[in-house]
Amino acid sequence: MMVQGRRLGAWVLLATLVGCASSGRPDPTPLQPLQAKVAGRQVWKEDIGKVSFPMAAAVNNGVFTVADDSGLVLALQADTGKEVWRANVGDKLSAGVGSDGRFTSVVTRNNQLVTLQGGKVAWKQGLPSRVVTAPLVAGERVFVLAVDRSVHAFDALDGRKLWTYQRPSDALNLASAGVIMPFKDTLVVGQGPKLAGLDPLRGSLRWEATLASPRGTNEVERLADVVGPAVRVKDLICARSYQAAVACVNAERGSTLWTRNAGGLVGVGGDDQMVIGVDATDRVSAWKAADGTPAWTVESLLYRNLSAPIVLGKAAAVGDLKGMVHWFARDTGEAVLRLPTDGSAIKSAPVASGLTLLVVTTDGGLYAFRPE
Repeated sequence: MMVQGRRLGAWVLLATLVGCASSGRPDPTPLQPLQAKVAGRQVWKEDIGKVSFPMAAAVNNGVFTVADDSGLVLALQADTGKEVWRANVGDKLSAGVGSDGRFTSVVTRNNQLVTLQGGKVAWKQGLPSRVVTAPLVAGERVFVLAVDRSVHAFDALDGRKLWTYQRPSDALNLASAGVIMPFKDTLVVGQGPKLAGLDPLRGSLRWEATLASPRGTNEVERLADVVGPAVRVKDLICARSYQAAVACVNAERGSTLWTRNAGGLVGVGGDDQMVIGVDATDRVSAWKAADGTPAWTVESLLYRNLSAPIVLGKAAAVGDLKGMVHWFARDTGEAVLRLPTDGSAIKSAPVASGLTLLVVTTDGGLYAFRPE
């Protein structure tokens, strides 16, 4: 119990350090006037409660599923914003949302994994560790990545625990959303500065690939956890190692294809042409997906607390601390569009269903945009 207590203290410490780092930064770079190069508009808006946890919106079969601090979980048609269902799990949330369109899972601050079906609570299961990463729901299983980077698998039908995977724990773990995602018949999870491929049926290790080599004079400086979101590019999974590197791993072979030194706090976006990331000063950079060759860098949004990016068609989008959504040309980095929300920070990485882009603000605004 003493060891677990020290680890919990370390997670809280690292969350505090990240918060202090962001609060002590220079003033945000003022926005310059922008003449839109492409057309886009807000197509619908909805509201939920405050969102202070690292919420990740789920996208399945034309439906966005989101949640707020209070435990409200809401499913909306992506094209129209029409409500599909809503539910309240009865407790404040620390992680969510994971969904395959049939089952939807979130985690409460009391370490309860809650799974809903059709907008009704199907089951709850206690977890041994704190969770801030949205669960993954796939193959009638619910997979959970805890802050200590242990991985837990449950039967989506009844909540029965199936297995747990735990690698040797690092001295410190980042209290930030990590990576847990499917790749064909493999479960890919972030484990310190590595991506690991697990057998989703048994929880056994298939491969490990290193994104970065931790460096520094102390445990805080050497912290290099993989942070989400990551992006799948055909057979590649590309991700960021905290404050260290952006890298792409061949998930078929379990080998690192390329890695580039690039300090940053949030995950990456991309497609089969470009991988795009935001560094610790909010410099936006792109690398060619095939080999990691630098493509372009934009410095017009420094210190604006940018979200992780998303690539949608031939454009990349990020949100900032004032609720602005910025679009860049994917291939050149040219600013092409800027649209406002409610003035509060964009809380999570934008997500897309078809051509509809959804952003969620800390004040609970759900804004759907679509290019024209």
